[in-house]
Amino acid sequence: MLPGVLYFLVFHYGALFGNLIAFKDYVPFIGVWDSPWVGMENFTSLLSDGDFWHAAWNTVSIAGLQLLFYFPAPLALALLLHSLAGDTLRRFVQSVVYLPHFISWVIVVALFQQVLGDIGVLNGVLGDMGLSAVDIIGNPDAYRPLVIAQVIWKECGWGTIIFLAALTNVNEQLYEAAAIDGAGWWRRFWHVTLPAIRPVVILLLILRLGDILTVGFEQFFLQRNAVGPAAGEVLDTFVYYTGIGSGDFGTATAAGLMKGAIGLVLVYSANKIAHRMGEQGVYKSS
Repeated sequence: MLPGVLYFLVFHYGALFGNLIAFKDYVPFIGVWDSPWVGMENFTSLLSDGDFWHAAWNTVSIAGLQLLFYFPAPLALALLLHSLAGDTLRRFVQSVVYLPHFISWVIVVALFQQVLGDIGVLNGVLGDMGLSAVDIIGNPDAYRPLVIAQVIWKECGWGTIIFLAALTNVNEQLYEAAAIDGAGWWRRFWHVTLPAIRPVVILLLILRLGDILTVGFEQFFLQRNAVGPAAGEVLDTFVYYTGIGSGDFGTATAAGLMKGAIGLVLVYSANKIAHRMGEQGVYKSS
């Protein structure tokens, strides 16, 4: 466990020290301690920035679409894989659907550009058929469905691991008893499968809510210029361009700190709701 513990201590807990920059006029040449304190000035500047609110709206809308379309996708795929009769076929399909997770976002975006770009495969086929070309990669209106499709293609298979583990713990005799009583596949799913895996679903949903404002950096950074900041700017890219691009490290850190605070509130609230539903959630309060 030592390598994993050191990773979190250095890059997660140790990095919390950098949140001091949110309350300072940070100058890299003189360091964190010697930079002057400015109190809540960075937060005031952030909240009065229209670009921040635009990036926040894009982030919330994309996160909502991810929650609606991506979150159920691994569960649906896990149910499909679990229903496969042959172990050999199941293992083969699992291996295939896991592979995109290990492909970097640079390669994934390049693949989608080769298929859906201006000179991609799709427009080549449409041209051969005498039809007009369609602009998907550079179309701001198609940007959100595109990034959701990319996430589903890349991460859906990897997300099935926990759901498959939960499904293996469901008592097969419950399915047999339900089938004998005349329950179809939908009733068996609703009354047997779903109650058995509900704690896992609620746990993952709570964790996803805590990370809802972090929709990703590489995926959006690589495609932001194609559709423009109006459609492609999210909080992660806003922090990058504000901090690294413009040198306003205090405002960028304030934005990141606000993301963390909102995520903490969402996790705490969702966990309380889970307790009221009779579930343990992420942690059990005393």
